[in-house]
Amino acid sequence: MGVTVNKPGICTTIQDLGRRGYLGSGFSPSGVMDKRAARIANLLVDNGENAPVLEFCLAGPTLRFTTNTCIALTGGNFSPTVDGAAIPMYAAIMVHRGSVLEFGAPKTGVYGYLAIAGGSIAVPKVMGSASTNLKCGIGGWEGRTLSAGDYLPFVTKNVEFLDNLGSHALKDDDFYDFSSDEIVLRVVPGPQEGMFTEQGVNTFFKETYTTTAKCDRMGFRLDGPEIETVNGSDIISDGIALGAVQIPNHGRPIIMLADRQTTGGYAKIGTVASVDIPKLVQCKPGRAIRFEEISVQEAQAACRKEAQEMRSLAKVVKRPCYGGVSPRRTARRLTPILEAQAKKSAGNKLWIEFEDGHNAAHAGDRA
Repeated sequence: MGVTVNKPGICTTIQDLGRRGYLGSGFSPSGVMDKRAARIANLLVDNGENAPVLEFCLAGPTLRFTTNTCIALTGGNFSPTVDGAAIPMYAAIMVHRGSVLEFGAPKTGVYGYLAIAGGSIAVPKVMGSASTNLKCGIGGWEGRTLSAGDYLPFVTKNVEFLDNLGSHALKDDDFYDFSSDEIVLRVVPGPQEGMFTEQGVNTFFKETYTTTAKCDRMGFRLDGPEIETVNGSDIISDGIALGAVQIPNHGRPIIMLADRQTTGGYAKIGTVASVDIPKLVQCKPGRAIRFEEISVQEAQAACRKEAQEMRSLAKVVKRPCYGGVSPRRTARRLTPILEAQAKKSAGNKLWIEFEDGHNAAHAGDRA
């Protein structure tokens, strides 16, 4: 019971939300590049938000399922099809034994995510995470990208009924703003902001930069005006957070991402708010980016707002929808409730008295 990889796609790996607590030992967190998309994918198939997902980049894999299950696809739109028929994004979709899932070129975005009901791909956790660390060769599926012929087992789940099955209510294009030529990333200044001249800081926050083809899971290099330093940008290596904006000696930003090194020797002018990282990683080369300065408190408020949004999405997908309710399944779900009510009623005095009177009346009839 699982899925067979017919074609691996480009850099298809198993990821969850990342490996925590090992930066001090030199292990990067890894994990999905777009946490928002991965969380929503798992939400749609009733998985925990940290369940493993398949992440693919630029070109999706071709997969054949060996059992019936339910899947959800989020992130970039790779024109997915099942057995040649187009299927929607951001929806729980039934697939059957022998079904083949394929993808086309991405219409929007760069990274796509596949979640499978029942907890998704069953792989052992390494240091508390199922994420693939490609540099260290640990986690995920044998610590590597998927290859043709791989067979990935997953935990099957009774998917005869899912509250959100068939719901197409979740559309996230407004968040990513794919139709816009420019996106705005919110940045908390520091920790080495003082190493840049006032003109350099103004350049960073007021000028426009563009994404380049020099990008991967480790970081995104941007092109644009040079950011002026006071006396160079070399520092004694220190820790690097997700979204840290390093400025090497050439003066152009590098934004550090999931597979970043744990320490680095270039000054950091700021850190991109974590809630905006998904917007960045879904940018194709050549897209314009502007930076907006915010405070730590504003970044924290943005995180709280996103958490509330996810709770609201959970309520949406838990609401039964047309076509998702099976009368037979509903009857089975109601049976224990009705039985419990019947047992409770058996101890009700009025009900007992009614039964006693009814029996007595019948006894008199028989006499």
